[in-house]
Amino acid sequence: MRFSRQILLLQIGVVVLVVGVGVTLVGLMLRGTLTEQYGQRALAIARSFATDPQVVVAAAARKPTDDLERWVRSYTDSTVKDAPLFVVITDDKGIRIAHPLPAEVGKKVSTPADEALAGRNVVSAVERGKLGLSVRSKTPIRQGDRVVGEVSVGFEITDLTGDFDKLLLSVLAFAGGALLLGAGASALLNRRLRRLTHGLEPHELTELLYEREAVLHGIGEGMLAVDADNKVTVRNTEAERLLGTELPVGARLSELELSPRVHKAVHEGRPVDNLLAVAGNRVLVINSRAVRRDERDIGTVLTFRDRTDLDTLTRELDGIRALSDGLRAQRHEYANRLHTLSGLLQLGHHAEAVDYLQTLTETTSARPSEVSDAVADPYLQALLLAKTEQAQEKGMALTLSDDSWVPGTLTDPIAANTVIGNLVDNALHAARMGPRRPATVEVGLLAEGTTLHVSVVDSGPGVPEELRDTVFEEGVTTKIAPGHGLGLALTRQAARARGGDVWLAGAGNAEGGALFVAKLPNILREGQA
Repeated sequence: MRFSRQILLLQIGVVVLVVGVGVTLVGLMLRGTLTEQYGQRALAIARSFATDPQVVVAAAARKPTDDLERWVRSYTDSTVKDAPLFVVITDDKGIRIAHPLPAEVGKKVSTPADEALAGRNVVSAVERGKLGLSVRSKTPIRQGDRVVGEVSVGFEITDLTGDFDKLLLSVLAFAGGALLLGAGASALLNRRLRRLTHGLEPHELTELLYEREAVLHGIGEGMLAVDADNKVTVRNTEAERLLGTELPVGARLSELELSPRVHKAVHEGRPVDNLLAVAGNRVLVINSRAVRRDERDIGTVLTFRDRTDLDTLTRELDGIRALSDGLRAQRHEYANRLHTLSGLLQLGHHAEAVDYLQTLTETTSARPSEVSDAVADPYLQALLLAKTEQAQEKGMALTLSDDSWVPGTLTDPIAANTVIGNLVDNALHAARMGPRRPATVEVGLLAEGTTLHVSVVDSGPGVPEELRDTVFEEGVTTKIAPGHGLGLALTRQAARARGGDVWLAGAGNAEGGALFVAKLPNILREGQA
């Protein structure tokens, strides 16, 4: 049997039990109340007889009279509405001196009269006498301080039963209505239960819960679900790890320290695919989908993938590609120079060939030697040489400042290359977009113990005034093509992850150009500076 049907039957059973117990208790209370009411009526009639002088005199004389007999029979006449079944008057010995049946006069009463003859009232006693089962009350007849007899008045039990049946029918009608109402409410509750659980049984709900937990915490992606009010409803530990913050269920997104692009993905109103965002020192790929059911917005589900390692590899690959492009350009350049040298030799211009060869030797050895003298770390040398060749290919000049001095080696080449590479790439782009020719970029590297200070200045147009306060926020860029706005944000995150920082030291001047400086503590090996 389905769980919902079991619940329905259990609820109906409880309603039936409660109504049944209630009807039984009400019936008992009604019967007791009716018995008491009939007994009080009987007592009132008995007292009216017991205080009548004619009755007192007859009882004291122990002598029946015709007037008293007619009075009793007239009072118990069945044609009179609400008339009692009997009125019996006895003397102090319990001998009847008045009875509805004349043949019973002069005989002892059939029910005990000791209580009444002792001077006490008997109220609502259910006893069987000569006229059948009845509800009766008895009261003493007093002459002064002496009890001279008693009066017993009774109502037929069928009168009580008839009144009780009428009241019980009303109670049963009410109980039936309550039963139907309870059954109907149980059916509605059962229907709502099925709708809320989509007809699933408890064991199926338990399995779904286990599967949900397994899926949420078993996948390698972060998952975050928010409702229509942007409150967190579901999240896994991977999402908290990637975003670098706790995501308590019920908290609003606006109250959490999250990337602006996470809020953008939630409020976009349409599916978002492969949106890049920076969280801590990570680069995340965000995808979001709005969830609707029955034309009603339920919320948004976001997934997060860590692209930090891929981004690092991509940057290293870009550096290798730039270096290979530079080497290929140098090969073509040297091939042209060798062709020129061969032509001079073939034409017999030996002196000119010697001078040309000496010039080539001096120029090719100048740049690498300058870098190697000022910077000892091979990673920094390779980066600077690759960026220099990349700048020359685009008709720009990248130089190392005269005061640069880094005698030690790096403990974290990836972090250094991330910071310096991003700053140099932005500077090259800005210089190429600037009006000054030749376009130049100057890089300064200076070691201070284990701390590396970096400065990058370009000949570009500078940072626009409206972007100077937000230039390090993700998504802020001067580039037109989509997919930019992460470089500087990632640069600052990488620097701050090591306890350093990156600043915009100069936004530009009349001649153009922007100056960015960075501080990277504990990135050089001790004892080498």
